[in-house]
Amino acid sequence: MKDISIPINKVDNEDKCSGKAMYVADYKIEGMLYAFTVRSSIAKGEILKIEYPVLPEGYFIVDHRDVPGKNIVKVIYDDMPVFTSGKITYLYEPISLIVGPKKEVLNDLLKQVKISYQEEEPAFDWTDSVVHYHFDKGDGLNAFRGLDRIEYNYETSYQEQAYIETQGFIGYPEEDKVTLVGSIQCPYYVKNAVIQALGAAEDKVRIIQATVGGAFGGKEEFPSLIGCQLAVAISKIKKPIQLIYEREEDMLVTTKRHPSRVNFVGYIKNNRIYGLKAVVGIDGGANIGLSGVVLSRALIACTGAYSIEHLDISGDVFRTNTVPNGAFRGFGAPQMFFAVEMFFEHVAKRLKLDSLKFKLNHLARQNDFTSTMGIFRDPVLMPEMVEKVIKESDYIKKRKDYEDSSFKGIGMSLFFHGCGFTGSGEQNHIKAKVKLKKDQDKVYILIAAVDMGQGVKTSFRKLVAHILDIDIERVIFDNPDTDFVPDSGPTVASRTMMIVGGIVARAAKEVKERFNEETFTVFKQYEQPEYIKYDEASFKGDAYPAYSWGVNVVEVEVDKDTYQVNIKKTWSVYDIGKAIDERIVMGQADGGLAQGLAYGYLEVMNHKRGKIMQKNMTDYIIPTAMDMCPMETYLFENPYAYGPYGAKGVGELSLIGGAPAVAMAIEQAIKKKVFKIPVTPEYIMELINNGEN
Repeated sequence: MKDISIPINKVDNEDKCSGKAMYVADYKIEGMLYAFTVRSSIAKGEILKIEYPVLPEGYFIVDHRDVPGKNIVKVIYDDMPVFTSGKITYLYEPISLIVGPKKEVLNDLLKQVKISYQEEEPAFDWTDSVVHYHFDKGDGLNAFRGLDRIEYNYETSYQEQAYIETQGFIGYPEEDKVTLVGSIQCPYYVKNAVIQALGAAEDKVRIIQATVGGAFGGKEEFPSLIGCQLAVAISKIKKPIQLIYEREEDMLVTTKRHPSRVNFVGYIKNNRIYGLKAVVGIDGGANIGLSGVVLSRALIACTGAYSIEHLDISGDVFRTNTVPNGAFRGFGAPQMFFAVEMFFEHVAKRLKLDSLKFKLNHLARQNDFTSTMGIFRDPVLMPEMVEKVIKESDYIKKRKDYEDSSFKGIGMSLFFHGCGFTGSGEQNHIKAKVKLKKDQDKVYILIAAVDMGQGVKTSFRKLVAHILDIDIERVIFDNPDTDFVPDSGPTVASRTMMIVGGIVARAAKEVKERFNEETFTVFKQYEQPEYIKYDEASFKGDAYPAYSWGVNVVEVEVDKDTYQVNIKKTWSVYDIGKAIDERIVMGQADGGLAQGLAYGYLEVMNHKRGKIMQKNMTDYIIPTAMDMCPMETYLFENPYAYGPYGAKGVGELSLIGGAPAVAMAIEQAIKKKVFKIPVTPEYIMELINNGEN
């Protein structure tokens, strides 16, 4: 049997290249209406009065009074209304929908809506903590007495997911149920949210995934909001309706990566960081949403790829009157790894030590304790991975050469990503289920995992075909439809292949044993490894079943006159266990690193009094082919016992190291310490004039 890593053509290549693939905007239903959103024009206050224009026949207003169930979007915290009932907490908060058959008429009606407010002073400072966590390791604060301390602060800003296809659904009444077809990552998140909003039975809500034009976390929780709004409209009007955002609306109102602030104090003993105190803050925006989980994953990553004996770690989610922030590839880790990697670099410089040797002396090893007193149970191949990337990039020589030259630099980041939901999340909250159906000569994969461009349709069909030793054309995997597939959990958290794929592999092995039977269905559920013991309240135990690891090296040149950064080349090494398809993994690696690099030096997003200033793809700059460079990527095999063929998570890992690596390279090029990202030409100018050496 061939090695499963050998690449094959993606199964949806032809549909996407030919235009046959059906995205949400491609669905047309006779008599379909359109929905536009009425939004607030203030950041904080109360609605006193709404005056709607006289509606032509066939046009409707849908608002909180039409919600038959609970006017709250089901996420984690009950603080996001489907439609506001009067209280405004951020600019452009959804108030109602105007629904009708002609878009130009809807646009005119939208402009005629008059809203009176009792305006209040919005809060943009990070003072209102709505989630607070604390944990320690070893002796905590008691271990720090009498030791030398080194303190630095780090900041990260917003990042926009910049998916090609904007947020959107179409929906229609189907006998006695509501059916939604959407650009989504998590079909059952949307289904459960709609059930709550409609006060409906489970079998009265159906969610179907359309072909998805990119997501990156931006289509994890946000679609539940517009899915609920559309379902309420369909429930009221009893007609098919389309709700799809234009790009400007999408960028102004959808969730972003959380801005963060990290204060690190390292306590030094024998030229090592003996103890670490961290205070972390993230801006949740107006609603908490997933922010508590983003914060917890950031805190768990507080020691980076290193082992530190004594920790005192605390963090807060702050509520501000700004657009709510949420899921984004990496989910808290990119913010923390930027801070950790820069901190180790800066501590080494303060101690007048070689930063790479300093990091390697702290590197976590197999059987070391994690930040939460779990254990790195699997082999940690980072020393070999670092050696490989040093050899391929000539890092040592270049690092030395660029110390003596100006405006050229090279940086290296070391990082990991915890795969799957935190701690016992898979067992206690997700409880993933899968089905494989054998019908004559075909096998059907029935799971809720979504292909949003990352190749799941190919890798899962390939996985099952490989186990059964049959042609891939005999394995069918359609877009998830909640009327037919069980809840295998959301397509997030680098869990899809490792967790869901692991269950599918077990099911496929049973199918193989019964393959002579003509028609049958195999049902399997997630079984948590016995070693996973984690207390969410105290942050104690094994936070993740497994870890993927990575090393990035980035070489840059900074223009002496404009301070523009030119990335010359990158080198990367990843341990993802085992690649189910090497070309798909390489695509994930290149794309993830491009996003991570851009987060570090290119992508600028900010707000002024709650208004996002970059509202389209002209204002918000993402990398083009002109901004990218040759990329060399190498994979180390390190199979994980519970993943199919040893596979671990890959989707998020490759984004995490880009920002610190490019920031370190820029730091060397300009001979000034970098403390925040993105490292723009304006920030470089500020550092050159006033920065710390």
